[in-house]
Amino acid sequence: MTAWQSVLDWWFGSASSSAEVAAARGTLWFGKRDSQDREAHERFAGLVEQALAGELEDWNQQPEGWLARVLLLDQLPRMIFRDTPRAFAGDAGAQALVRAGMAEGWDARLTPIQRVFIYLVLEHAEDLAVQDQAVACFRALRNAAPESERQLFDDYLDYAERHRRVIARFARFPHRNAILGRASSAAELSFLQEPGSRF
Repeated sequence: MTAWQSVLDWWFGSASSSAEVAAARGTLWFGKRDSQDREAHERFAGLVEQALAGELEDWNQQPEGWLARVLLLDQLPRMIFRDTPRAFAGDAGAQALVRAGMAEGWDARLTPIQRVFIYLVLEHAEDLAVQDQAVACFRALRNAAPESERQLFDDYLDYAERHRRVIARFARFPHRNAILGRASSAAELSFLQEPGSRF
């Protein structure tokens, strides 16, 4: 098994349909559990450090390896380095990697649920034009989904639209301010008291 395949197997599991994968792995993806963060560190900290250092470029030779490298830069640091500035250390690299791969059409060669984690990189950007692109990508995924999975992709689109509204309003994500040592404005502090403001 290749190293990149081990990342994909852990992240997506063995279910087949998008709905089944999301049901089985959703807690891992969005659950924020200490045990999951520890497992991510134990299994993949070394690969994450390599990716952050600009290594593992050979993974970019196929869409699945590209996806795994994106996960190492975007999703895994958010678990391994949660609540520290390093949680976002791979964002710029992930965005560049996603732009390059999408220019080659590699996202279209992934399954719909895999594509979610390419487009989440766009959703994480503190840039309104990139947020517009994220919303467009998630809308296309939703529109292409079978009726049985439409609600799942409706939810992903809703989150993308919510992220875009925050960037349109503040030009950044206020919930990152404390972690990154950024001063929050009065409007941002008020916003952070609202339910759902921290994703």
